[in-house]
Formats: sequence, structure tokens, C-alpha cells
Amino acid sequence: MFKHILVPVDGSATARRAIDKAIAVAQAFDSTVTLIYVIDPYPFSSTGSVPSYAQIAHGQAEYLSAANAEGHKAIGAARQVFDSHGISVAGSVIEDQPVYQAILDTAEFLEADLVVMGSHGCRALEKQLVLGSVTAQVLSHAHLSVLVVRE
Repeated sequence: MFKHILVPVDGSATARRAIDKAIAVAQAFDSTVTLIYVIDPYPFSSTGSVPSYAQIAHGQAEYLSAANAEGHKAIGAARQVFDSHGISVAGSVIEDQPVYQAILDTAEFLEADLVVMGSHGCRALEKQLVLGSVTAQVLSHAHLSVLVVRE
């Protein structure tokens, strides 16, 4: 039924629960699994003051470096969990915006037929919402099945 599962991860406890569900589905249907971690390359729309180009470039470089390191760490941790269940996975860190669209574009490119993701991830504001904004957008725009795993 589900040949290819896409699992967006962010290192959060909710993402870990989604990994557990994705493992169960992958085992049941002998599915291929791909992990992604999406980095919004321009997360700050306004800083309140007008920084110089050098400040922007330096801050952007630091942010992307830290975000890539965090992404590879999250992918590596998720990969270990899948490996421990005998499921090999592909995984990559992607820089794109908006994040929800990157998830959907990746699903389409890979011809995934299921996205398994947490109800919300690491972002502090999202933790106050019933569904994280990324999850809500994926659900609103998806043309494939989405399994949302609650916290």
C-alpha cells in the first residue's frame, strides 16, 4: 500500500514518535523510507534595525552552518533508529523555503505515497499551537496521504 515513505525530522521528541510510527508502517508494507531535514535559508524577515550587508552575510553563514550541523545530527540519529530495526534509509538536509513546500516538493520528486511527521517540532511558538504551522501547511496542501503523529 505504501511503497515510499517520507519522514521529515527535526530532532524533536515528536519527530521521534513519528519515526516509531514510520518504522511500523515500513515494516508492515516493506516500504522504502527517506528522511529529510529542511532548513529555511532565510528564517529572519526583520531584525528591527537595518544591519549592514557584512552583518547579514556573517549571521547568515553562522546560521546555515549551525542549521546544517543540527540537520545532519537529526538525520544521523533517525537513521540509527531505522537501522536498529533493519530498515535502511536515505536521508538528506535540504535548504529551501517555505519548509512545508520543500517537504511536499521532495515527496513529489521521490514519488512518495505517505508523509509521516510530528504534529509540531522544535520551534517554540509552534509548541503553543494545536498543530505546528509546517504540519498544518503540509496537511492543507498535500496531494498524498499524511500521517500526523501527536506529541
